[in-house]
Amino acid sequence: MLIRRAADILSSEITPPEIYRERRRFMQGMGALAAGAALGTAAEAEAGVRLAGVRASPYKLDDAKTPYKDVTSYNNFYEFGTGKSDPAENAGSLKTRPWTVAVEGEVRNPRLYDIDTLLKLAPLEERVYRMRCVEGWSMVIPWVGFSLRELIRRAEPTGDAKYVEFVTLHDPKQMPGQRARILDWPYVEGLRLDEAMHPLTLLAVGLYGEVLPNQNGAPVRLVVPWKYGFKSAKSIVKIRFVEKQPLTAWMAAAPQEYGFYSNVNPSVDHPRWSQAKERRIGEFFKRDTLMFNGYGAQVAQLYRGMDLKKFF
Repeated sequence: MLIRRAADILSSEITPPEIYRERRRFMQGMGALAAGAALGTAAEAEAGVRLAGVRASPYKLDDAKTPYKDVTSYNNFYEFGTGKSDPAENAGSLKTRPWTVAVEGEVRNPRLYDIDTLLKLAPLEERVYRMRCVEGWSMVIPWVGFSLRELIRRAEPTGDAKYVEFVTLHDPKQMPGQRARILDWPYVEGLRLDEAMHPLTLLAVGLYGEVLPNQNGAPVRLVVPWKYGFKSAKSIVKIRFVEKQPLTAWMAAAPQEYGFYSNVNPSVDHPRWSQAKERRIGEFFKRDTLMFNGYGAQVAQLYRGMDLKKFF
């Protein structure tokens, strides 16, 4: 075999990075499909595989989408490390098959869902949402999933259910960041029942039309676009309906900095920085932060009469 020196290779012979990435994702997808056929497992088991039957959604934006590369390489997911690149580098250890999600608590129909059953619970939609991090950066992401209220409707909450609690997988062998006492693991988040029932609240199983990558919360995560990103629990294994407000992971760690509601609000600063501006990933200049992340017309009525500086 002829081996050529790098200096002898013309620039025109080098595959552009974007083409290489798309080709690599295609080959990964074909490999996953072959493995699924051989092992009798779902073809949706691996990131890079296209999700079938995804329909268009009315939840669209004129904003430019954040590139796939940035969405999947710049993340907060402390279960895999505190650096922005740590999740992409370390999340390969997470095994998303088999996977179950328990629905329990104050419901008439508790159930243990296999992830592949959950994928078929309701038609999948692509929804383009703004996402705002409490640290001051933001993205525009085309998620794939369905409204959480579809699952809630089947669970039939009792009259005692006032809140919904979400629990992430706790397994330090698969999630090396959990070996550090950054938070009191497992990661716990929560919503008021009416927030969880809002049609914007999404159970996401993919992005950019593909299976959700591990670093983005595979195989299933919450997306609440009018709240700061940490409210959108990832790699969920339990959804509990409860009477009392859950003690969330960040409230337990720093209650003076992280409130239960955590609505995007430019007039309520984090104790250590302003929330009035944000930097959209891929842009140089900062932009004004929008109240409720721009979803005020849809969700402001949920907080009518509330002091949002007190209930932050």
